[in-house]
Amino acid sequence: MTPEALFTAALQLEAGWKVSECRFEGEPRRLLLKLDFEQGKRFGCPQCGKLCPTHDSSTKRWRHLNFFQYECILEARVPRSHCPEHGVLSVAVPWAREGSGFTLLFEAFVMLLCREMPMAAVADALGEHDTRLWRVAAHYVEAAYAKNSWAEVRTISVDETSARRGHRYVTNVLDAQTHKLLLMVEGRSAEALEAFAHALVAHGGKAQQIELISMDMSPAYQSGASRFFPQAQIVFDPFHIMQMAGQATDQVRKELARAGADLKGSLWALRGNEWTRSQEQRQQRSALCNRYPKLGRAIGLRDISRTSSPTKIKRPCAGGANGPSSVGSNPSASWQGASKNIGAVSSLF
Repeated sequence: MTPEALFTAALQLEAGWKVSECRFEGEPRRLLLKLDFEQGKRFGCPQCGKLCPTHDSSTKRWRHLNFFQYECILEARVPRSHCPEHGVLSVAVPWAREGSGFTLLFEAFVMLLCREMPMAAVADALGEHDTRLWRVAAHYVEAAYAKNSWAEVRTISVDETSARRGHRYVTNVLDAQTHKLLLMVEGRSAEALEAFAHALVAHGGKAQQIELISMDMSPAYQSGASRFFPQAQIVFDPFHIMQMAGQATDQVRKELARAGADLKGSLWALRGNEWTRSQEQRQQRSALCNRYPKLGRAIGLRDISRTSSPTKIKRPCAGGANGPSSVGSNPSASWQGASKNIGAVSSLF
């Protein structure tokens, strides 16, 4: 068996294709495999699939999996078919996708490595620029993303994160049950919920299927949820509830200190969960709560907020005022009525 026939079998080329030449070239050395199609072979039209004669061809190259320690390059004459109906069109080769400079096997290897290491490390290991590899990853990620069905999504979580320095934010929408990222859009406005509503339809879902939306207390997100998911229940996530509760409790502590209360050295005794405090801090907290009832009520409400389930906002009745008309009945609802005014929360104590 000739080397050309051996490589033809190793590449598992389709009938009508063969390795016409193989040689080592360049420095460092690399293996070049030249591929060609048999004379008179007819190719299917990319549009209708009808077998058509070859019009002409052009030479293209692809990076393939290494041959031992040698980089392997495939070079082939890519034909263009002459279809009576659709004209002259380039034929798709079976070993690579259109527009890629890599073979399908090489791209599969890249995607396998991407699951285990950063892209920069993959680029170093393969001797390729990471920009080229990012394009490969983007192609397959976008293709897989487009096939995802969101028909079973019922609850979502919405939150913003900083994309880079300079207060550049993006909004993330996740499936609250599976914790999978569904959508990421620039900004943190009500339009982010509109973008998700459109994406939901594109992925086989509909706005009416969303039952719960977990979010922070952003007025923009609340507005977007009311406009584009009017049947969904808004749920304020516990993190922001506790953040507000902690801020309100700390404000009560500062007001008492300004009024002359002896709270010196009590900052860390009053903050945090009781089970994370030392014995001395727990005793100090208990003594201060007994001495200053207002402080005790503040810490008590903060602890109730921690143990309560996430607070749900009820939709306004028809003809009612804009925005939430009432809150759920759990004890942490007090925090929601004062979501825009920490001072109003402290007045509850």
